[in-house]
Amino acid sequence: MPILDLYNHSEKRRNLAHFAALASLAAVDGAITPPEKEVIDRFASKLNITPEEYKEVMKKENQYPIEAPFEMEQRYERLFDFFRIIFSDHQIDNEEMALVKKYALGIGFTHKKADEVIAKSVAIFTGRIPFEDYLYLIQKEH
Repeated sequence: MPILDLYNHSEKRRNLAHFAALASLAAVDGAITPPEKEVIDRFASKLNITPEEYKEVMKKENQYPIEAPFEMEQRYERLFDFFRIIFSDHQIDNEEMALVKKYALGIGFTHKKADEVIAKSVAIFTGRIPFEDYLYLIQKEH
């Protein structure tokens, strides 16, 4: 039974699914490099992945697909979740940027759209957005 089947549709299951997708992305080009492993380890910590879950996800025979949502809003939601995880330590490094790009492509964004969304998301999460964008976000009604 796949490890993801052990959890219902809780936050824990979603975190584990994110982690499994990231681990699969890191391994897609062969062996996981030491810098990639460092990033994966940080994500494991940020996502509260247990040592047992970590070991299961990292098995070579396990390949966890990234589920690409059909709806664009769901893609943005997944990317938003991913950025919340990345910025839990209030920074993003080059390895995390490379993974987020792979993730965005994996959930269905084109290269161009992924670059645009990532740039805007980094600006938002680091607090470096132009005043016009800030004003739009503040005045936008739900």
